[in-house]
Amino acid sequence: MQLFAGIIATIMVASTCVSALPKPAPAKRAMGGILMCQGPNATGACHYEAYALDVCHDVPQEFFKNTRTFAPDNDDFFCWPRVGRCSDICKSPSGCTFGGAFYFGNPNKYDLAKISWDKSLVSFDCHKNQTVTPPA
Repeated sequence: MQLFAGIIATIMVASTCVSALPKPAPAKRAMGGILMCQGPNATGACHYEAYALDVCHDVPQEFFKNTRTFAPDNDDFFCWPRVGRCSDICKSPSGCTFGGAFYFGNPNKYDLAKISWDKSLVSFDCHKNQTVTPPA
C-alpha cells in the first residue's frame, strides 16, 4: 500500500513541475496569413497559407466556389474577394467583388454563406492597411 501511495505522490509532484514550466510565447503569424475552410467556423477541410500582398491569388482548387471560412490572421492587411480567376477580365457593370473587404474583424469571415459568398469565391488579392495622418 505504501508503495502505491509513493508512486501516486511521485506522479503528482512530477506533473506539478511540468505544469509550472513557462509556456512558449505564441508565434506571430506571417503578414498575409489566411485560413480557408470548406465549413463554417473553421470546420471541414481547411488550408492555411501566408499569401504575398498586392498580388492576385486563385484559391486552391478544393476551395473553388466552396469556401465558408475565409479568415485573415490580423488587422495588418485586408483582402478583396473576386468571383473570377486572376486571369479573368471583370466585365460586370457592378464589379466582381462583393462590395467590401475581408479583414480580421469582419463578422462574416467564419461563415461566407451569410453574405452568399460561399459559392462565389474564386480568387482574392490582399493589401497592407495604410494609416493616413492628416496634415497638421
